[in-house]
Amino acid sequence: MAIGPVQLVVLGFNQPAFRGEILAELERLRESDTVRLIDAIAVYKDAEGEVLTLERSDLSDDEAADFGAAVGALIGLGAPGEEGMLAGAEAGAAATADGVHVLSDEETWDVIEDIPNDSAAAIMLVEHRWAIPLRDALLRAGGFPISDGFIHPLDLVAIGLLSAEEAEEAAVVPTSA
Repeated sequence: MAIGPVQLVVLGFNQPAFRGEILAELERLRESDTVRLIDAIAVYKDAEGEVLTLERSDLSDDEAADFGAAVGALIGLGAPGEEGMLAGAEAGAAATADGVHVLSDEETWDVIEDIPNDSAAAIMLVEHRWAIPLRDALLRAGGFPISDGFIHPLDLVAIGLLSAEEAEEAAVVPTSA
């Protein structure tokens, strides 16, 4: 199973106005095989402190087991060599039998505790499917990662590549009524 570069994304929302746009966009990206959610949890806490959670993964049970096995093989179980890789793969596949999860139940409740009322947070493991052929071409050419990261529009303002007005326009997405 080819796994694309995976990114951990953590988002916050003050007084969120969810209308299904985020889920629709994630579905569109999945359908085009651009990205897929390995695991995601969204937590909303209303003004009275009532909590609603939503978990989602685009992986089938077989894909989750394959993903867990790949991650387990990379991590191993502390044993060196092929023995550690095989033991880690077996443990990783078993651990994801009920799906891949970014956070344990205990960690999820810790996150919920920290979210202020009338706000939301989302934690997602996003696989960048579009990047698999590029990554493979870079590896065939002898390339290797040194660093990566997203640059926020405000970072571009700080170094003078955008004006504050341009950054504000880039950060605002028009909404339809």
